[in-house]
Amino acid sequence: MFLKVLASFGRSGINTGASFGRAGLMLFHALVGRPELRKQWPLLIRQLHSVGVQSLLIIMVSGVFIGMVLGLQGYLVLTTYGAETSLGMMVALSLLRELGPVVTALLFAGRAGSALTAEIGLMKATEQISSLEMMAVDPLRRIVAPRFWAGLISMPLLTIIFVAVGIWGGSVVGVDWKGIDSGFFWSAMQGAVEWRKDLLNCLIKSVVFAITVTWIAIFNGYDAVPTSEGISRATTRTVVHSSLAVLGLDFVLTALMFGN
Repeated sequence: MFLKVLASFGRSGINTGASFGRAGLMLFHALVGRPELRKQWPLLIRQLHSVGVQSLLIIMVSGVFIGMVLGLQGYLVLTTYGAETSLGMMVALSLLRELGPVVTALLFAGRAGSALTAEIGLMKATEQISSLEMMAVDPLRRIVAPRFWAGLISMPLLTIIFVAVGIWGGSVVGVDWKGIDSGFFWSAMQGAVEWRKDLLNCLIKSVVFAITVTWIAIFNGYDAVPTSEGISRATTRTVVHSSLAVLGLDFVLTALMFGN
């Protein structure tokens, strides 16, 4: 019995390592080499619209409501200590350091990541990838590379938008509803936010999350079993694995950036 359990763990470890290896090779072959900007530029623009622009609505709506919730809860807590004038600082730092990059990555994984996996999996099921290979077109350079760069470019921009509308939502609750002086709200925020410690680290987190989520989404689609059930499972794996990876990496990055 013990040997069967041990063998099961061993197989799982070997399969996981093999998956990481295949994913790394896929990304390496897709990105390394002389870029063909003239051919790939229209593909990149199309993917930027698909994964970036079409994710804008859910990012903005979520950012506004999360900022409003932060503003309301923060006001209720800070008023017990007579420190409600620090609400702007609390909202800005919460969004920049944690909620902005993390929530944007989770929303991106659910909306754009799952779409990438389903799209590439459907291409595999309908033998479009095999057709490209028969025409001597590298499917990794044509399918994987534009989608990877689109995800890498889109997520930091979406994170900035999320943080901006979240701060605006917090100011609506704090200033317009609860009556905090706007000068106190914005000056507390300006005095607390630092370029390197907060803004730059926010962008670094978003870039790391963009690489992780897009890589997982593309690989799961490319490695999916070419059936309807296989594509469904691959899409589910993308959302689950991306969410867990984002949360785990967030702890590691936060410990490295703010742990000292």
